[in-house]
Amino acid sequence: MELSRKAEDYLEAILNITAAKGRARVKDIAQALNVKPSSVVEMANRLSDMGLVDYRKYDGISLTDKGEGIAKVVKDRHETIRAFLEILRVPPRIANKDACIMEHELEPETIEQLRKFVRFVRSAPDYPQWLQHFESFCKTGIHPCELDNRNIAMLLEEED
Repeated sequence: MELSRKAEDYLEAILNITAAKGRARVKDIAQALNVKPSSVVEMANRLSDMGLVDYRKYDGISLTDKGEGIAKVVKDRHETIRAFLEILRVPPRIANKDACIMEHELEPETIEQLRKFVRFVRSAPDYPQWLQHFESFCKTGIHPCELDNRNIAMLLEEED
């Protein structure tokens, strides 16, 4: 089933709100997605017709098993991309915003490679030296190894 970006965002929001509050109400979803409550009701009806949510006017919106499965995949893509961007030292607020955009556009194979990369970096026994070099590069625009080579060259020139 091919869902729109918007539909995926709604499913992910319902999953997150339900996890935080125990249930997802129209106003909570509207606030989370920065949309009007009427838009939430419209999408809830569409998602209900697709068998992805149960929508009861005064009870709120809950995910069906099928909807929860899709929502978990979307959330996992989002968290993977956000973690990758944060490794690259993108500020968390921007990483989260960009992950919302990218999660819908990247191929599953790309997401899987990003997931492996994030796991690899996080599981490194020591803080990876290349990541420290990257942080330094971000601040100075010069690779630390290049600085070391320049310093060595200067020292050698001084000895001559």
